[in-house]
Amino acid sequence: MATRLGLSLPQGRQYDMGRDVPAVARAAEEIGYESLWVYERILFPEPATQGLYGIEGLPWPDTYRSVPDPLITLTLAAAATERARLGTSVLVAPLHVPFQLARSLASLDAASGGRVVAGLGTGWSLDEYAAASMAPFKKRGKVLDELIDVCHAVWGPDPVSYEGELTTITSAVVGPKPARPIPILLPANSPRALRRLVTRADGWMPIGMGADGLAEQWQQVQEAAAEQGRKEPIQSVLRVNTRCSAKAYEGEGRAPFQGNVAQIVEDLAAHAAVGAVEEILIELQGSARDGEELKDLAAEVYEAARAAGV
Repeated sequence: MATRLGLSLPQGRQYDMGRDVPAVARAAEEIGYESLWVYERILFPEPATQGLYGIEGLPWPDTYRSVPDPLITLTLAAAATERARLGTSVLVAPLHVPFQLARSLASLDAASGGRVVAGLGTGWSLDEYAAASMAPFKKRGKVLDELIDVCHAVWGPDPVSYEGELTTITSAVVGPKPARPIPILLPANSPRALRRLVTRADGWMPIGMGADGLAEQWQQVQEAAAEQGRKEPIQSVLRVNTRCSAKAYEGEGRAPFQGNVAQIVEDLAAHAAVGAVEEILIELQGSARDGEELKDLAAEVYEAARAAGV
C-alpha cells in the first residue's frame, strides 16, 4: 500500500493568503495529495532572544515575518476542498486558550465533514511565550496536558464539566461537536514527550532528518508503548522540510530532502521504506516564489514520488 502524501499550504510572506491558499489546496487535492497542513508562528522578534529552534546563532528565516493564522488558513482550505484531511503541524498549544482552541477545532471539523487532524506541540520560542503564552515556558508541558484534557471534555458528550489549573467549565452544553473523534498527534523529542505520546495521543509527528534516525525513533516509540501497555495502534505522520532546487546537490554533506526533485524523492523512498509512518507531509512552500510555482512543484514531486513507488 502506497504511503499517503500530504502537502503544506502556502503561509510564507511571498504568498497571497486569500488567493493562493484556496488555489493551492484545490490543486493539491486534484493532484492526489490526501492531506493539507499548516504550521504556527505568531511573531518575528527583532532582535531575537534566541536563535531558530533555540539554537544559538541560527537566524530566523525571513518568511517568518508574516505567517497567517493556522486555523484561518485551514478554514480557507476546507472551503476549497472536499476530501483532503486538514492538519496542524503543529499548533503551539500554550499560545492558545484551551477551551477556545477546543471549540475552534470542533467547529472546523464539523464544518469540513470530519477532516481535522490536531498536531500539537509545546514550542520553543521564548519571544512567543513572552508575548502570548498561557503560562511560563517552564510550564509548557502542563499546559499541553491540560489542553488535551479540555479538548477531550469539550469534544465529548454534554453536559461538559472540567476543572484544571487554567480552565473551569461548570456543567455546560458546548457545541458544535466534531463530526468524528479528532485525532491528536504529538512529537516525541524528549523522554517526557515520548511518555505523553504513548499515553495521551492518537499519533506521532516525527521530522524527517534521515532514515536511520527515523527507524531509531520508531523503535523508541514502540518500546515506550509496550512499557506503558498501550494496545491501540499509533498513527504516524512524518514531516519533511525540503530545500528543493532545479539542480542536483553535488558533493558531500547533502542533508536529507535537500536538492532537486529526484534527490528529494530518493529521500522520501528511503524514509517510507522504514515502515514507521503511514503518511508523509511534504513542506515545499519555502522552495517556491508564488502560488503558481508551488502548484507546479507539488505536482512534479507527487508524480515523481508515485513513479518511484512511494
